[in-house]
Amino acid sequence: MGCSATTDPRRRWATRAAAPSIWPRPTSPWRIPAISSSPTASSEVERQRWVTALELAKAKAVKMLEESDDSGDESVSQTDKTELQSTLRILSSKVEDLSTCNDLIAKHGTALQRSLSELEALRLPPDSTEKIKQVNERATLFRITSNAMINACRDFMLLAQTHGKKWQKSLQQERDQRIRLEETLEQLAKQHNHLERAFRGATVLPAITPGTGGSGKDLCCPAKGDLSDEDDDNNEFFDAPEIFPMPDIMGHKRTGSNISGTSSDISLDEQYKHPVEDTKKEKRTRIPYKPNYSLNLWSIMKNCIGKELSKIPMPVNFNEPLSMLQRLTEDLEYHELLDRAARCESSLEQLCYVAAFTVSSYSTTVFRTSKPFNPLLGETFELDRLEENGYRSLCEQVSHHPPAAAHHADSKNGWTLRQEIKITSKFRGKYLSIMPLGTIHCVFHSSGNHYTWKKVTTTVHNIIVGKLWIDQSGEIEIVNHKTGDKCILKFVPYSYFSRDVARKVTGEVMDPSGKVHFALLGTWDEKMDCYKVQLGTGDNGAEARPRAHEAEDSRVLLWKRNPLPKHAENMYYFSELALTLNAPESGTAPTDSRWRPDQRLMENGRWDEANVEKQRLEEKQRLSRKRREAEAARATEDGTPYDPYKPLWFERKKDPVTQELAHVYKGGYWESKEKQDWSLCPDIF
Repeated sequence: MGCSATTDPRRRWATRAAAPSIWPRPTSPWRIPAISSSPTASSEVERQRWVTALELAKAKAVKMLEESDDSGDESVSQTDKTELQSTLRILSSKVEDLSTCNDLIAKHGTALQRSLSELEALRLPPDSTEKIKQVNERATLFRITSNAMINACRDFMLLAQTHGKKWQKSLQQERDQRIRLEETLEQLAKQHNHLERAFRGATVLPAITPGTGGSGKDLCCPAKGDLSDEDDDNNEFFDAPEIFPMPDIMGHKRTGSNISGTSSDISLDEQYKHPVEDTKKEKRTRIPYKPNYSLNLWSIMKNCIGKELSKIPMPVNFNEPLSMLQRLTEDLEYHELLDRAARCESSLEQLCYVAAFTVSSYSTTVFRTSKPFNPLLGETFELDRLEENGYRSLCEQVSHHPPAAAHHADSKNGWTLRQEIKITSKFRGKYLSIMPLGTIHCVFHSSGNHYTWKKVTTTVHNIIVGKLWIDQSGEIEIVNHKTGDKCILKFVPYSYFSRDVARKVTGEVMDPSGKVHFALLGTWDEKMDCYKVQLGTGDNGAEARPRAHEAEDSRVLLWKRNPLPKHAENMYYFSELALTLNAPESGTAPTDSRWRPDQRLMENGRWDEANVEKQRLEEKQRLSRKRREAEAARATEDGTPYDPYKPLWFERKKDPVTQELAHVYKGGYWESKEKQDWSLCPDIF
């Protein structure tokens, strides 16, 4: 074995004796009698050097011999030592060196002091005696300082040796526990997946015979076949041998390689009959049903714990066929709340409707457990509802890392909404936290009231095992910067031990002095009510709050959630607005999310092709980023000016109200659409 060369202590001692390089090598040849008391070296100085080096090597050899005796016949080539053990061994060796040096310093220091004392006894000039006393004092002080240093090092070594084994044991226990936890979770995830497949297989309806035909409902529901029976461990993504060409949007055909079933080849086209030019007149009410793909969730998510998910490539199996820009536009689903707010004469009543609008934006998330597509840099999405609802909206992805989207919406009913949202997310093992960062602004034209607020944290629970469910938690402070009015909304997190209603939201609307005028109560997934606070004798908010719910006759229903479309559970739980967002529409910019090929393929049920196309788009975006970085580096070397990436329709400005830097709409998009001049748009798809 590799340890045979070092198991003999004598060979180790001889090897270590030649090792110290801090001591000057003697000019005389190596002589064994040099370690005896008779001086055989060329001078006394060299003799002392040899003695010092040999004593240091001897101390190391004794230490190694003790370690060898402790380990018995165990092989020295055993390399599975922890970093902590190695560090402690090095520290111990260094402290032993210092201890040996301390002995030598004490030995030579004593001899030096003895020599100095002898010199003091001699008859020397007065000046020499005084200098000798100073040298003697300094030598004594040096020895005391050296001893203190060595003692401190020895105490540290003892402490490290005492706790080192405990740390090592705790670290190993943590590692073993993590391995067991990963194995247990993986096993639970597999069992849960098998149970789900078994349940679905037990409830599948019999196949439709050729003679009976089928209704439109049956055509939209793909048959469940071989894909559900694949082995969990063999699910791989982005493994297609080539990039599939993107077919015409209206001519997608579904092949048997995607979903098995006799009628699956026509089910998707039957739902996609509206021509592009008619989508603004007649909105679609259904999309292709979500196919039943098997997926080993744990095999992908176990390496994402604690990481930022926006930087991790995910297959479309986790997505819904909408981009984050389209999800941001869904905040306008209950735009009529802002229309009512614009007609209010009282700023406090107006604030109640703004608060209800804020809560309503979360109602679309209650069953939406799939993530939207991360937009590409420069991707846009427009929603022109000026004729039908009086507003039009534009979103643009203004940054990729960190991902940030800017949104601007104008209404002819008297309000403007704008926001820039940066999404950060962390996977914590059992749940996924989504933290939107950024400020939302709402300005009413007639009154000039300017409101701002921020979003709360969204949490997706049961990522690995169990049914996914979503919760919202935190506080929202809505401020009217013109009048000083304020509303505090509290999103109560769900608790198994609470008797309170789930998804509860409470709020108080107060004037600048802090007096509460309205109390809000409801849930973020159903409705919000408003109660006019009856002021008591104290005429302050603290006494008035308990009486708010007593005035039932003052209750006003501010907002109620619209019912979901029929068969929404098969269409990603999309609302009526969400079903229309990805419908092809003529005249939109070439960067619009509706033209994104991987998203379109996924919507049409062709997930394998969508994964390949998604990989191509992400690689294209990476190459564009590297090209910009290379251009910036060359400009820096040449000393030439370089313009960094700038969004096309938004510009970064300092907000005069919040003093934050944010991207604000600079105009030009709707004029370009009217002229159909998209020459400035980049090629991102």
